[in-house]
Amino acid sequence: MGTQSNDLPHEVEMPLVDHLEELRQRLLRSLLGVVLAAGACLLFVKPLVRLLEVPAGPIRFLQLAPGEFLFVSIKVAGYAGLTLALPYVLYQGLGFVLPGLTTRERRLIAPAVAGSAVLFLAGLAFAWWALVPAALRFLVSYGADVVEPLWSIERYLDFVLLLMLATGLAFQLPVLQLLLGILGLVRWQPMLSAWRWVVLSAALAGAVLTPSTDPFTMLLLGGAITALFLIGVALVALTERFRQEIPPAVQQQPPAAN
Repeated sequence: MGTQSNDLPHEVEMPLVDHLEELRQRLLRSLLGVVLAAGACLLFVKPLVRLLEVPAGPIRFLQLAPGEFLFVSIKVAGYAGLTLALPYVLYQGLGFVLPGLTTRERRLIAPAVAGSAVLFLAGLAFAWWALVPAALRFLVSYGADVVEPLWSIERYLDFVLLLMLATGLAFQLPVLQLLLGILGLVRWQPMLSAWRWVVLSAALAGAVLTPSTDPFTMLLLGGAITALFLIGVALVALTERFRQEIPPAVQQQPPAAN
């Protein structure tokens, strides 16, 4: 009898029905985690709303319809709960995917997922500290001598939350490049040679992902996407160099004879 391969440690065959049941259980746990986190955030939603109002400075906010602030509170609590529950959701996703991967794939996928969560939080922070204040300064100063800024709290929070979410998603670009490089679907030289198209695409993405129409915010987001693309190119180059340093005998070992 041959020895067990280390490529799939603790390999256990499961019927399709068991896989689907496990997937259902993990989805329910993830959903429950998000709901519990959102419920906890709902208890502190007023301080959260005040925190989101900080970049607006002296702007006054109005409730233009009955119950508007109630629905806004639920929306803010939902976004905050999803952000807080993100590590738990990723943990459930890894728990379902990792048993079917080889040891080498696990060593690459797990750090990539962890890096994805870190980059998402970095995108939220970048939007909060750079994009939102820049966009609001432009929008307020543009019509300051014509209209008095009295904003709907719902429209304002929609603007801030969508901008932060779009920036967090845009910050996933290096992780996507790294995964494609691991799978051997892209190489760093062709990616780097297409930098002109990347700059153009980043500018278009900044225009699409930015809820406002001010050019400064689009430029900031487009510049951030371009920098993230270059970081992804460097990561792909590192993975290619790592592959070249591994001896062929280590990359592909013959199966053990029975």
